[in-house]
Amino acid sequence: MKDKVVIITGAARGLGQKYCIEFAKAGAHIVAADIASCNETEKLVKNVGGECLNLELDVTDFDSCLNLASKTLEKFNKIDVLVNNAALYGTLKSSRFEDIESDQWDKAMNVNVKGVWNCCRAVVPSMRTQKSGSIINIASLAAIYGMPYAADYASSKAAVLGLTRVIAREVGKDGIRVNSVAPSMVRTDSAAEFLGEKADRAFDVIAKGQILQKTLEVDDIYGTILYLAGNQSKFVTGQTLMVDGGSVLL
Repeated sequence: MKDKVVIITGAARGLGQKYCIEFAKAGAHIVAADIASCNETEKLVKNVGGECLNLELDVTDFDSCLNLASKTLEKFNKIDVLVNNAALYGTLKSSRFEDIESDQWDKAMNVNVKGVWNCCRAVVPSMRTQKSGSIINIASLAAIYGMPYAADYASSKAAVLGLTRVIAREVGKDGIRVNSVAPSMVRTDSAAEFLGEKADRAFDVIAKGQILQKTLEVDDIYGTILYLAGNQSKFVTGQTLMVDGGSVLL
């Protein structure tokens, strides 16, 4: 990843922050973007010797996404990788599908689906010009398994899978690859917020339903993202890689 320019959305904390650090360790230039402050992420990237452009981003606003692409090109002259990690999850209220409030449903779709679409269409023109690029959309096991009491979240991530396949077919001729990663529930602050007081019990139940009976930790997933970003996966596109300990077998 040396000297590759990598945009990571939802980079203020959790998985997004971890991706920034690990890409920086691999030699990439980092663009950390989030609606929340990425100041801590920028500091952590610099602590490992990386270069970081810290930008405010609202993925639901296409103009904000265009600004992200423009500022990245202004700073680094290219965009090699986009990791669409920004999503609503921890703040969503878990409930039966018929009890989900319309406003919450719309917010989940707006951020988790429209946000991915917006970021992709903001960066693809420059990738198309350079005839190369890798887009990695973070989906979820919830979309494949059908996560109960999270119809809005699971449906939004199922849409990400479909969007990944469509865009991959449309931009493949331009040398751009588009893939998604579908992890099971990762032990993060967002997961703890979503699960509340049932978190420990939920993680235990999830782990026992996997072939590899352990909780997915932040350190268990970033290698898959790096793989899809780099030349090792140069003939892989339109795919969904499950990082779920064997919860489902595709």
